[in-house]
Parts: sequence; C-alpha cells; structure tokens
Amino acid sequence: MMTNTRLSPVGIVLFTAFLWLLLVRQAVADQQPQGQGDVAHFNGTVLATLPAERRNFTQGLYIHGDELYVSSGLYGQSAVRVYSWPGLMLLREAALPSRFFAEGLTVIKDRIYLLTWRARQLLILDSESLATVGTASIGSEGWGITHHESSLWLSDGTDRIYHIDLANGGKVRPINVTLDGRPVKWLNELEYIRGRIWANVWQSENIVIINPESGAVEGVVHLDGLLTSEERYADTDVLNGIAHDPEQDAVWVTGKRWPTLFRIGLQSQPDR
Repeated sequence: MMTNTRLSPVGIVLFTAFLWLLLVRQAVADQQPQGQGDVAHFNGTVLATLPAERRNFTQGLYIHGDELYVSSGLYGQSAVRVYSWPGLMLLREAALPSRFFAEGLTVIKDRIYLLTWRARQLLILDSESLATVGTASIGSEGWGITHHESSLWLSDGTDRIYHIDLANGGKVRPINVTLDGRPVKWLNELEYIRGRIWANVWQSENIVIINPESGAVEGVVHLDGLLTSEERYADTDVLNGIAHDPEQDAVWVTGKRWPTLFRIGLQSQPDR
C-alpha cells in the first residue's frame, strides 16, 4: 500500500506498475529462451582509480551531475550517501529504518528511487534532503534498478529483468535474460550504458551486457583480480556497483566494502 501521498507523477506510475509484477512473473515463467548470436568476451582493464569508503556495502551506484549516489545495504546499517563527483567528499547521508535492507538505486530529476530487498518496498527519497517522500509495494524482491528517459528496468535476483514504460501508464514488460540461449541468474545491480543494460552477476566477478529489447547477453566483462589479496579484509564482499559518467563516457565499478572505485576499459579476448 502507499504509505505517503506526496508522490511525484513518476511515483504514482511506478506504484501501479509494480502491482502488475506478480501476474507478470507467472506469465514470464512460460516463456522459452531464444537462441542468440556470438557473445563478445572482454577483459576489464583499469584506466583509473579513486578511493572509496570501505563502510559502504555497495548495492547501488549512480552518477548524477556532479554527485555520486551510493546505497549501502545490510539490516540495521543501510543508508544512502551522496558524494561530490569526482572529489568524493561526503556531502550528505541518511540512515534507513532497521527493517530495510537497501538495494539498488537510480535518480530521476530530484527523486531517488531506492529498492529494498525482502521488504519488497520501493522507497522514493528527495535527492537533497534524503527524506522519504513516498513508498510503493513491489511484487518481488528488489535487487537492481536503472533508467533511461521514460524507461525503467529492475532486477529481482532471478534471470529476468522488468521494463517499466513510465510514459505509457507504467506498462510492464518482462525480459528473460539469456546467454547462448541459457538463463543468466542472479542479476543484481543494473546500469544503462550506451543503449544496453549492464548487470552485475551476484557471486561472480563478471558483468553481462544485455540487449534491453531481446534480453540477449551480447557481452561479458571479466573483472577478475581487481582487488589484491592485501586489499581484501575479512568483511570484503563481492564485486557490485556500476556507474556511468556521461560527461566522460566512463564506466566505474566497485564492490561491497571495497576501498577503491575502478574506471574500466574493455579489451577483447581474442581466443573466445
């Protein structure tokens, strides 16, 4: 149910759209993955680095103008933090209620759209005050979220992503994500980059590049070994977090409780 009536038009559309997801999930289960062409494999090369706060159990990463937005997870520790970009000075932060485990986020105009995990709630925050101005129920777990213009995509940890058309009454289109015709599970953090959806695959050091129309994985970015063994502490967790800086057309990645942001380039694997 809506818990705050002060929603933007986008928030109202999202609320309607998310109510459809339970029905959509059953319909998409009947779809069969389609074959696809050759998949490009890339080694991620480090082009630059920036220091990051280790306290961030990074779930969402988003560059909006001259600010970097980070959602940090875990029950009792979840928060949203905003840093200057690329200076990475902490500008403001807000803790979430302990019942929420923060997941992915995206920023549309002056609103932050923040997923929560098992609470199945989308939180809508004011981007300046970081106050929660609305919520909406969703029909699945929340993992990753991204947008481009009037299109919004979210993941729920399965092999599916959901496209929500904000300009068409919140119409929902499920997309089965496949690699060489096989489902790709554990899709997590999402980022829209150059017409494609980039997605972290949980518990791996790979990012898949997805065609948002067909769901076909067109590329796999291998990012093994970004952190040295000395940089891995006992609480250092998996690669997670993708941000596109449109001003520089640069892709940055990090992980949960990682000390570094990495700007990456792609180098084709000739033997694949």
